[in-house]
Amino acid sequence: MRRLQEDFGLKVVEYPTTRRVGATPEERAADIHAAFADPEIKAVIASIGGDDQIAVLPHLDRDLLRAGPKPFFGYSDNTNLLLFLRDLGIVGYHGGSVMVELGRPGALHPSTAASLRAALFTSGEFELTSASSYGDVNGPWDDPHTFASEPHMEPADGWSWHYADRVVEGIGWGGNLEVISWMLMADRAVQPAETYAGNVLFLETSEEMPRAEEVYRILRSMGERGLLRQFPALLMGRAKSWSFENRLDAQGKAGFRLQQREAVLRALQQYAPDTMVVFDVDLGHTDPQLVVPVGGRIRVDGPARRIVVTY
Repeated sequence: MRRLQEDFGLKVVEYPTTRRVGATPEERAADIHAAFADPEIKAVIASIGGDDQIAVLPHLDRDLLRAGPKPFFGYSDNTNLLLFLRDLGIVGYHGGSVMVELGRPGALHPSTAASLRAALFTSGEFELTSASSYGDVNGPWDDPHTFASEPHMEPADGWSWHYADRVVEGIGWGGNLEVISWMLMADRAVQPAETYAGNVLFLETSEEMPRAEEVYRILRSMGERGLLRQFPALLMGRAKSWSFENRLDAQGKAGFRLQQREAVLRALQQYAPDTMVVFDVDLGHTDPQLVVPVGGRIRVDGPARRIVVTY
């Protein structure tokens, strides 16, 4: 919060459920309503993710949110609210959370800070750039030593392009793959497949590190629903390949990422063989993190190997 105020020059307004573990869905919906109804609030930023925001959606007042549209920032479980708002015609931003990106030990990553600052304060095109190093090994938050220095980073391979023979420009749709699968099961904030024709899909996976076979099965279900073939381009986030429960070494991490990539390509080959794909875009649970518009324009230029978003 201090960084939001001192580095970004923002006035922070904290809502009642921010520090309350176990707040009910109704109480959390009330906070969202209060933020969107207040004309003094210019943007809403999630504290963190989770796994139950889907239970908040039925308590949201669509008319109230439409009446006071403003940008919402969050990712992971916040995919629920981002796609809900998108259906109301409100552009949101997949990325940026108080406790993770803004609370990064040592300092914000410069790439994260630049993207977040551009999304907050500018209007227009912003080119995403490939990271030369990345991190996905976390220190325990209950250990003060975690915050004494910046996280360890390791060399990052550049983006990997498949079928990059065209330029695709469309509206962004997507988020965390596991959360999208829950939303599809509950039939929440997902329109008929044809609604997304020509859109740009972006996906990422969480620190729960779903197995490659599970990634394939989710994408297969999206394919069976007719969703995958609607998207002429897919941005696939760099897979988080380490967690406290699954502490892979360098070789194991590389193998995990490769297996996920193969699972994605396997599903696309079956259901959307012409889709252009860019792998290892830093838009998910790894560090740094680039902000991607949900409901805003994304241009994927295959021949030039460029990705440009519009904030």
